[in-house]
Amino acid sequence: MHELDGVSKGDQYRVLGLSTLAFTVCFAVWTIFSIIGVKIKGELGLSETQFGLLVATPVLTGSLSRIFLGVWTDQFGGRLMLPLQMLITAVSVWLLASVQTYAVFLMIALGLGLAGGSFIIGIAYVSRWFEAEHQGTALGIFGAGNVGAAVTNFAAPFLVIAVGWQDTARIYAIALIVMAIVFYIFAKEDPIRVKQKATGAKPVSAAKQLEPLKNIQVWRFATYYFFVFGAFVAFASFLPRYYVGAYGVTLTAAGMFAGMYSLPGSVFRALGGWMSDVWGARFVMYLTFIVSLIVLFIMSYPETSYSVKGIPNAGGAERLITFSFGIPLYFFVFLTVILGFVMSLGKAAVYKHIPVYFPDNVGAVGGLVGMIGGLGGFVLPIAFGILLDVFHVWSVVFMLMFLIVAVSTIWMHLAIRKGDREKIPELRGRTHLSDVPQ
Repeated sequence: MHELDGVSKGDQYRVLGLSTLAFTVCFAVWTIFSIIGVKIKGELGLSETQFGLLVATPVLTGSLSRIFLGVWTDQFGGRLMLPLQMLITAVSVWLLASVQTYAVFLMIALGLGLAGGSFIIGIAYVSRWFEAEHQGTALGIFGAGNVGAAVTNFAAPFLVIAVGWQDTARIYAIALIVMAIVFYIFAKEDPIRVKQKATGAKPVSAAKQLEPLKNIQVWRFATYYFFVFGAFVAFASFLPRYYVGAYGVTLTAAGMFAGMYSLPGSVFRALGGWMSDVWGARFVMYLTFIVSLIVLFIMSYPETSYSVKGIPNAGGAERLITFSFGIPLYFFVFLTVILGFVMSLGKAAVYKHIPVYFPDNVGAVGGLVGMIGGLGGFVLPIAFGILLDVFHVWSVVFMLMFLIVAVSTIWMHLAIRKGDREKIPELRGRTHLSDVPQ
């Protein structure tokens, strides 16, 4: 466990506030294609699969980069790594405004995706400033920077209408540059980096930091994050397109509705961190998965028309009764708010484990978990596009997610029960015991 000698509450609050703000800006940039991508789709005449790939490409870079960005943050500190990452990303965002072909859009999107790597930099940096019993809450507050997706969904449609999608991209690039400068000026070196500089100690080698990745537990955490974070990113990018296509609303309205999903999917991460500190991350994960299964089951039901053969009329002619069933827009939006809320809790619960189980390897372990989760945000939009092109049914997207959550829930429960029986001999063969013996 790291030492916090000389760290004041003011230092902690300043680092947490700056890091959360920086992550919010980065996340807003990372999901920019959810709005401007709809315009680009229309201009280039893209298929659903091509649109899904465009939206997902930034997520690929943001996911894969988390491994080495996490290791470098453990070695060189977040005060250097986070501004550097933002400045490099800003170059790609600025260049986006001058692109005209689909292939080049994909190339620039790879560079833009580096914005997603800010998450693991912040996790590794912030965790060094807080005691273990407060890390869940602190990292939950930092993770609330996911609200950047809601910022994009709410604000970007109005920017696109006012100045066009090209200047919207330039505004985002300028915001990144300003945030990078502010962070570097006002942030401080974390306690571990200060100690390393004072003693001349060398940072832990990359190979040493990667050793915990051999632990199957790390990979189990990563699969949980595939849904709670990967699906969150996928839905934040996909829902504006869904609302426009399935319900025929305007892009501005679609952005507002999608923002209503992204907002609770972000801000309540702090609540999830507190709940994990108080009641345990296991309880929060069960809550997340069970509620998600219920919501996704309802969302999976396609709009359907029924014809029922009724009682013949007085003249003996057959009577055919027809009626339709579908989820009204207001109820669907309500369901997405509930889904976003529990996913927000789950994101915090997953990352509560990491600094507790692997306090000296937060960057590497958190990087792997974040990478797998981020890959969900890359794979799922492409899968959504393919499913829509093949089946031409909007709700097939939610059917896929229901299946993924069902498998994850069963696997998590079996793994937990197996672990309990190994740790507590009294549980072996005692199937009537619900959890632990009295």
